[in-house]
Amino acid sequence: MFLFDVFPPELIVIGLKSADKDEVFEELVDKFCQERNNPNRDEILKSLWERESKMSTGIHKGIAIPHGKSGAIESVCGVLGISENGIEYDALDGEPVYIVFMLLAPQTDSEDRLRILKQLAEFLGNNDFYSDLLVQKDPQSANRIIKKYEDMSLA
Repeated sequence: MFLFDVFPPELIVIGLKSADKDEVFEELVDKFCQERNNPNRDEILKSLWERESKMSTGIHKGIAIPHGKSGAIESVCGVLGISENGIEYDALDGEPVYIVFMLLAPQTDSEDRLRILKQLAEFLGNNDFYSDLLVQKDPQSANRIIKKYEDMSLA
């Protein structure tokens, strides 16, 4: 499973409107439900908040990776959001978050979700990945950046 497939252009939001964690969860879940015609918004939000209640997923400078497992999800998928203004996220470092990789998985899946989280962690160790994503102006170019770094990691 490739990250550029997990975060396709139709599930990438450039210029997030959200100012805080509550709003960004709702904005990205609404995007997912609209694009995937999934009527289970509240159940998906609940799964994200259950995970978030254990520890903030704002784990890397300027980046958050909220994730949840839900019976309302059929396969692992993601929604990427990029904010110009920053989001008050209660991140571990206390700083605002600018990039949110939201990962949604079926209740029964752990292997794919963990593999994707590991891939993200590897990419986030590269400051250029963060910088390159942050300046993208449209979903297609953000998806191409993910593919570019994925191709480089496979080379």
